Amino acid sequence: MIRYLHGSALHRHADLAASMFVDRATQFRDRMKWDVKVDALGWETDQYDVLDPIYVIAEDAAGRHAGSMRFLPTTGRTMLDEIFPHLKGGRTIRSPLIWECTRFCLSPGAGADVARLMLVGAQELGLTMGFSHSVGVFDRPMVRVYRRLGWEPEVLGSQDGISAGIWQLSRDVQDKLCEAAGLHPRLSRHWCETALADLERTVALPIGA
Repeated sequence: MIRYLHGSALHRHADLAASMFVDRATQFRDRMKWDVKVDALGWETDQYDVLDPIYVIAEDAAGRHAGSMRFLPTTGRTMLDEIFPHLKGGRTIRSPLIWECTRFCLSPGAGADVARLMLVGAQELGLTMGFSHSVGVFDRPMVRVYRRLGWEPEVLGSQDGISAGIWQLSRDVQDKLCEAAGLHPRLSRHWCETALADLERTVALPIGA
């Protein structure tokens, strides 16, 4: 299934969170050779994980991480603004309707089925929350992967093998992604709407509740 969790709620899903951050270290440090910070637990985290992002996480049958990404509003701090502003193609991207997606990660051995499920989760979150677009930074070869999976971004700019892109959200595209993933669109919406309602209740709880 797909889970939608605020960073502040990850402690309630300790095994899922731990396996996600370990898989991020495996992907970004070990396989992709990025210069990232990995702590004594083997977790890869950065300065954006402390901003209480929303994580979209595909959970396997054992309750562990299969794939994930995180979302932050472009009205606040983003990786695109602070680290890769030269990839924006001269555009100003700051809107409550556009959120940034980063740290797209798959567990070792995960295939196209999990990757497609992550795109389903990303678009479902945006559609449910009323976004119009998502932006992100990715390795340039990922453009072909996104095209093959059925949801290709518009590339804003590229340099040194890294690109920034913007995805338009569409219920028609989402229905096609769900069909390709073997997931009924109503179930996808149910997972997201239930999770977001829980997020709202959690935020509304008084201190000490």
